[in-house]
Amino acid sequence: MATVNELKSIASQVRRDIVRMVTAAKSGHPGGSLGSTDIMTVLFFNEMKQDPKTWTRDAKGQDAFILSAGHMAPVYYSVLARAGYFPKEELGTLRKFGSRLQGHPSVERGLPGIFLPSGSLGQGLAAAAGIALGKKLDNEDNNVYVLCGDGESEEGEIWESGMFAVHHKLDNLIAMTDVNGQQIDGPTSSVAAIAPLNEKWKAFGWNVIEAEGNDIDAIIQAFAEAKANKGSGKPTMILFKTEMGHGVDFMAGTHKWHGKAPSEEQCAEAMKQLEETLGDF
Repeated sequence: MATVNELKSIASQVRRDIVRMVTAAKSGHPGGSLGSTDIMTVLFFNEMKQDPKTWTRDAKGQDAFILSAGHMAPVYYSVLARAGYFPKEELGTLRKFGSRLQGHPSVERGLPGIFLPSGSLGQGLAAAAGIALGKKLDNEDNNVYVLCGDGESEEGEIWESGMFAVHHKLDNLIAMTDVNGQQIDGPTSSVAAIAPLNEKWKAFGWNVIEAEGNDIDAIIQAFAEAKANKGSGKPTMILFKTEMGHGVDFMAGTHKWHGKAPSEEQCAEAMKQLEETLGDF
């Protein structure tokens, strides 16, 4: 397990990776990736029982993670590389023709750490619930984690999957929603007004935890509470309040950086704000 300072250090490097990857590709989704960096860092470097050396797509004997909000692939790729699933130098191939690092997670070219393709919003929670049920049937003690978006929660399949997980008592399923209040067309409150998410998930029968998603200590505590729910027969939903674009001042708090690549000058400005801690790719 990593210390809080170590996790903050990793998160800073991951944010550098995200901005540099998207800048080099001239396309991608930096906003949500930056906002969820702290969550993903704690998940991969402090929380999950996983080993890149023995990883297989069947997830036998290990925890599994599904990125439901597949457009946030840059943060996913960075934490996988930094955790040792593939060389960090490969991060520079994001969205390049023939690359294993497609714009959304893909299994076609066998990138280690990716359990299934994602990017058609709403589907990841269903897949995670299926994996969690499989682990229950196989008497495995491992957990399944899935990260969804708040804009993505407008999709009906999210709620169908929510009912499925409760019906099958999937208390080994820990879902997370990146609640940044933004989506591609603007604030979530003006697009479909999905709030209050906490009351909705409670009404569906889930154990609900609310936490600050850009605070390492709060994230660690939220995961501890989620794991303590094991044995209750209820799946857990952690609603992480985050800031889109967190860590880069000109990207923070606006939907305008949902799917926009920085210029080289903007990338350089972002690098001044983010400490290099593990060495750039």
